[in-house]
Amino acid sequence: MEAIREAMHGVFLFHAIKHGMDMGIVNAGNLPVYDDIQKELLQLCEDLIWNKDPDATEKLLHYAQTHAQGGKKVVQTDEWRNGAVEERLEYGLVKGIEKYVIEDTEEARQNKERYPRPLNIIEGPLMNGMKIVGDLFGAGKMFLPQVIKSARVMKKAVGHLIPFMEKDREELRALSGSTEEDNPYQGTIVLATVKGDVHDIGKNIVGVVLGCNNFRVIDLGVMTPCDKILKAALENKADIIGLSGLITPSLDEMISVAKEMERLEIRIPLLIGGATTSKTHTAVKIAPRYSAPVIHVLDASKSVVVCSQLLDETLKDDFFEEIRDEYEDIRQDHYDSLKERKYLSLEQARNKRFYCDWKTETKPVKPQFLGTRVFEDYDLQKLVDYIDWKPFFDVWQLRGRYPNRGFPKIFNDKVVGEEAKKVYNEAQNLLKSLITENKLKATGLIGFWSARSIKDDIYLYDTEEKLHNLEPIARFCGLRQQVEKDSGSTDPYYCLSDFISPLESDVPDYLGIFAVACFGVDELCKEYEKQSDDYSIIMVKALADRLAEAFAEELHERVRKEFWAYCTNEQLEFSDLRKIRYDGIRPAPGYPCQPDHTEKITMWRLANIEEATGIQLTESLAMFPASAICGLYFSNPASRYFAVGKILKDQVRPFCCYRNCIKKERAVNGNYIQKHTIFRPRVPNPSPPPNASTQNCICTSSVHVKPSSLQHHCFRHLQSPEPERLGTADLDYSIWYLSAK
Repeated sequence: MEAIREAMHGVFLFHAIKHGMDMGIVNAGNLPVYDDIQKELLQLCEDLIWNKDPDATEKLLHYAQTHAQGGKKVVQTDEWRNGAVEERLEYGLVKGIEKYVIEDTEEARQNKERYPRPLNIIEGPLMNGMKIVGDLFGAGKMFLPQVIKSARVMKKAVGHLIPFMEKDREELRALSGSTEEDNPYQGTIVLATVKGDVHDIGKNIVGVVLGCNNFRVIDLGVMTPCDKILKAALENKADIIGLSGLITPSLDEMISVAKEMERLEIRIPLLIGGATTSKTHTAVKIAPRYSAPVIHVLDASKSVVVCSQLLDETLKDDFFEEIRDEYEDIRQDHYDSLKERKYLSLEQARNKRFYCDWKTETKPVKPQFLGTRVFEDYDLQKLVDYIDWKPFFDVWQLRGRYPNRGFPKIFNDKVVGEEAKKVYNEAQNLLKSLITENKLKATGLIGFWSARSIKDDIYLYDTEEKLHNLEPIARFCGLRQQVEKDSGSTDPYYCLSDFISPLESDVPDYLGIFAVACFGVDELCKEYEKQSDDYSIIMVKALADRLAEAFAEELHERVRKEFWAYCTNEQLEFSDLRKIRYDGIRPAPGYPCQPDHTEKITMWRLANIEEATGIQLTESLAMFPASAICGLYFSNPASRYFAVGKILKDQVRPFCCYRNCIKKERAVNGNYIQKHTIFRPRVPNPSPPPNASTQNCICTSSVHVKPSSLQHHCFRHLQSPEPERLGTADLDYSIWYLSAK
């Protein structure tokens, strides 16, 4: 009866809104989608509401009595197998049923009268089925996991036909002497994760969705240099290029690709996507560098609409003009907002820093050991209870509506709940299989060192005594907030160094680091790729990401209670861990607290992370494997997460000068070596710091560094249209060089 009542409400509102109703009090979570109402029930509700049938009430009551399970007719599993082969192929595609696809495809191929060529089967029933999938997904009536499963069925059907298509193509060429290829596609799209970045789940999903909508997708994979992208686009006569990336240095690489396309006078539309990208960044930083269309695509569901409009001869010019006007407005709003924003000087911000009375507050706890500890082949079963499932559903674009947004409440959502539960169950089965069969391996490292802060930087030492006269073994350079806070705010201007005792306080303090990763994903994905199983590829990558995050969470709990032991009595539920109700933080380089990815270089050198764990850094400082996380451990109970935001040049200049950073390209005998051109900074060099030296400096720009067992030379150039304000992401990565003395 409940389903019938909801159906009646849904039908009434559907028509009432069309006829002018603009306000009502409803339980939105219990309203069915009009098109999803079972056909017989829909007709009965229509007859009753519109008074079309004098017996409508009796018929609806009879329906309720004969459909006690909510009005859904139970269909025999294989009832659809009685239809024509075309209907079976379309049904199997829409429902993602792969059991019979080879059998049905072969049956269609044998029908030479209807399908003289194998290609006709793809252009006919297979593409008809995928068109239905694309339409349903675009209308929000089909969800991403279902689309991925449909694509898996399509790939298996096409895979069966490929040998026959190649034979058919050769025969036609021999008869006609033609070398032209058949092209049944709507357009050709080259997709790539840019140089230095290893993350590709979102790109893979976009590729599958575009493929379901009859686009030819050429996926170049991860860490793709600019020249390879452009070469592939030209060789394959691409209609569109799509760039993806997760880490912030990838934003700069996208700008470089756009500049190179402009220099080479390429006029192929450029799509931008990825977790760190945004419409504002695309409009402000990328679009002005390229005169052809540059469009930010939020997610897979939007990619088809954008690509279709860009390739429609009647729509593309108007669409580009609309995008260009929209991005111009975004740029103007962005620059206007910067003019209105006020900033404190670095000295003023330091005067309003977070203060801790280190003499009277509880003294920092010494870790149970100093140095590093490695965890090899960590028990994955221990991590399962620490998995945060919400990002997993975000990958599949399954988002419940309030109050069913989180996990497990999403299962109660009327729109996505059923599909979310199905995907979750499949994930559980795969996860159990991966763990029992040892298909994935978790490896991690933690380390602790004596630490002190000096202004905005944190120095690490290999001893705890007489630190004033010792050379530090590592230095983490902090960035301090400078954007002026509201007049009524009493919040300090934070920097991570605030949470470590100052050197002059003589209070012993410590800093920890960690790096964890999940190995084995690439090998599994290669096996799934051989089976044309995009669904399992995306699923295993999503699960590996969740396991890596869970590893970081579980290990941090052990650090607090066991290895650092500053919260030995902590007893928190998992929900409390997600809400960060514990003491201490674990900020990661590249995130708002410390946007500088080059901190990873210091971490890797300090703890020999690559040698100890196998976790590598790419040239843009992404971690490989992709399912990896690293960060710092702070134990201070007052430590908190914050966003640095925009900073002024009075902070950028000393940061650029003092920061001893190296960009890792390869490791040789423990020394990182980079053999590339050196770029000079665009800002004037400040005066040398105390005790600085230019001895043995290899550059002519005289950047001053403190001599040590290694020479570090850091050169950064700044890119910003604002003369004094720079975002932390605008610290554009240049080329670094390191050599042993």
